[in-house]
Amino acid sequence: MWLFCIEKYKTFNYNLTFTRINPIELKSINSFLSVHFSCNFDLLIFKLKHQIMPGFELFGELERKELSDVLDNGILMRYGFDVKRKGHWKAKELEKELENQLMVKHAQLVSSGTAAVTIALAAAGIGAGDEVIMPTFTFVASFEAIMMLGAIPILVDIDDTLTLDIEATKNAITSKTKAIMPIHMCGSMANLDALKEICNANNLVLIEDSSQATGATYKGKPLGSIGDLGCLSLDFVKIITAGEGGAVLTNNEKFYKNADHFSDHGHDHVGNDRGAETHPFLGYNFRISELHAAVGLAQLRRLDEFVAIQKKNYSIIRDALSGIPEVTFRTVPEGGEESYSFLNFFLLDLNTARKVSSAFKENGIDACFHYYDNNWHYIRKWEHLKDLKTLYPLSSEVKKGLKYLQTKTYEKSDHYIGRNISCLIKLSWTEEDVIKRADKMVEIIKKTCSQ
Repeated sequence: MWLFCIEKYKTFNYNLTFTRINPIELKSINSFLSVHFSCNFDLLIFKLKHQIMPGFELFGELERKELSDVLDNGILMRYGFDVKRKGHWKAKELEKELENQLMVKHAQLVSSGTAAVTIALAAAGIGAGDEVIMPTFTFVASFEAIMMLGAIPILVDIDDTLTLDIEATKNAITSKTKAIMPIHMCGSMANLDALKEICNANNLVLIEDSSQATGATYKGKPLGSIGDLGCLSLDFVKIITAGEGGAVLTNNEKFYKNADHFSDHGHDHVGNDRGAETHPFLGYNFRISELHAAVGLAQLRRLDEFVAIQKKNYSIIRDALSGIPEVTFRTVPEGGEESYSFLNFFLLDLNTARKVSSAFKENGIDACFHYYDNNWHYIRKWEHLKDLKTLYPLSSEVKKGLKYLQTKTYEKSDHYIGRNISCLIKLSWTEEDVIKRADKMVEIIKKTCSQ
């Protein structure tokens, strides 16, 4: 029956215009959905319609043209086949566009945002036994990338920026610390001036992960361009997407060459004969394809358009919520401007946030996340990390280095994440959609806070 429901869903066109369903079929579908999913067919369609996230919401002719260039050319690999590809180099074009738009000297495309973090760390010489400071609020890829190199993630508290707390970061530095890695979560940023000062004083590498904040700036500079290295994700649910992909950004020539070689089996990419290239050091395969790069190229050229739409939608909702005394907003460091891909606000306490989160879902306000109870983005539910559940043996250094997670508590992070709700800002909403959504959110929050 579930497959039958999905097939019926497919009778809707891309604008989800309703197509007639036989009344007998509809009764059967509604009975099934009521028992198994506590909804009817109309609510199912509403939910499916509203699961769209930024990036692929506005696919169009620009993306199709770039893809057609690759398919007509027939060369899907980013390296080699110089003659056959007839001058089409989508990955190279996208790297140049990234360098220009994000104001860096070098951009190296790779297969994912996770790969970008791993490569950035490796490019800076970070590996076995080294410690990398990161926040408790991020995506699991952050510690995965660190551990892939045999290094040790040192998780520290966040503050009301929802990124690294400065004092907690200072207190976490040891003789083994090699890097600080702020993750610019949900469209905004860490206090980068303070972190740069800490890194300079302690001879540490600053690695920005701006996967969730492409389009945001700090004191006039794009995020990802400020640290020694920057990392981007271009996966399916980012503000711009390549389907899958990532990028390493840097102004450091050595780090760039390391990233370039390491991401392609150690190839030095000198000359026009791939088979004759040398390998100065060991590398792995983190290449992006020309198909992915083609989509990313078209999307990057639309970044300003996407940010402008999100800013308009964000502002309508924020203005509406600003009149509620129980609501306060995430702190954006002085000189920072968000990408407006999320609106983050705090409520009075954990219990209120949970009630509001549940009420949002019950009343059709989708894509508002309460990360305290989330399995993927907050330390509280990362039992697989705390218990070191792996498919292969870990080194004794990593095991010893992560013992602190058995007893470590993060009261300050709990204080902020427990009260936070993070609402995705979509590109596909009409102004009428946004106003109705804002009004409904205000109604729900006020009702919940008054109980």
